[in-house]
Amino acid sequence: MFFFYSASIRAALQQYQTELVPPSENDTEALQDINLWKVQGTFIDSTNILGLVVASIILGIALSSMKSETATVANFFRELNILMMKITRWVIWFSPIGVLFLICAKFIESDNMDVFLRLGVYFGTVLGGILFHGFIVLPIIYYCLTRKNPYLLVRHMGQAIATAFGTSSSSATIPVTLQCLEENHGVDTRITRFMIPIGATINMDGTALYEAVAVLFIAQLRNIPLSFVDILAISITATAASIGAASIPQAGLVTMVMVLDVVGLPPEDVSLIVAVDWLLDRFRTVINVMGDSYGVGIVAHHSKGLLKKLDNDEYSNGINDNNVELRERL
Repeated sequence: MFFFYSASIRAALQQYQTELVPPSENDTEALQDINLWKVQGTFIDSTNILGLVVASIILGIALSSMKSETATVANFFRELNILMMKITRWVIWFSPIGVLFLICAKFIESDNMDVFLRLGVYFGTVLGGILFHGFIVLPIIYYCLTRKNPYLLVRHMGQAIATAFGTSSSSATIPVTLQCLEENHGVDTRITRFMIPIGATINMDGTALYEAVAVLFIAQLRNIPLSFVDILAISITATAASIGAASIPQAGLVTMVMVLDVVGLPPEDVSLIVAVDWLLDRFRTVINVMGDSYGVGIVAHHSKGLLKKLDNDEYSNGINDNNVELRERL
């Protein structure tokens, strides 16, 4: 156990980096032949977010499997989460002032309109990707798995979509989402009451897409080349970070700092996209809610037989119990 904690701390504080070491400068032949260079690995002082996420997932699985034996540790993390949410609310209240100064600083640093033109392209790219995912990809998946019209579900979810756009919070939209699915679309409450709270917490497909595109945009803006491995690491980290993101407005900006750190980009570069994040946050919240609704629709379609069987069993048990009571009275 001590070894696991030590490895977790080291994974959080340091990154393992492989590098090519050239031979001596006097050996010109060896300098030109890359096969003669040495490959060595070193630990550098930098936060390894991907390693920290993996260690946290393993710790969470272990805590959930041990249940009552580690109740004290689990309660500690729950209370720590409540404490951090309280601090986050304070930060959100003061964030408009900080955002104002960050945007002003970027205006002063920029000598031309090139940055703002790129920001417009970034806004269009993210918005196009989010809308394509929500109105093309998700409906295709829904249709392939249910053979039903996906846009009928979108029409039934109109009130929830409007609420998600207005509040920019998946958690605040939960009551409206439940109402739309149960009353408009006719989904069983046993499915909606189980899936929607979980989906609002961990299903952040719009946020994951947004964070990946945002990091690529910042890297291009800084003229930092990214390899295929870097892009793969960004995708994995953005997906993992979006799962842990709180379902509150602009929570993606907090988790994006972790994704930036994976490729060595400075956290303050988040200020480059703050100017348009408030509007993009509303669109990605809509896609998050739509993703939850499509998931509920798919599960409801494939659970009809099971739910009907459960209802028949409960009805039969109820009749048998009544007959037993009647015979005892007689």
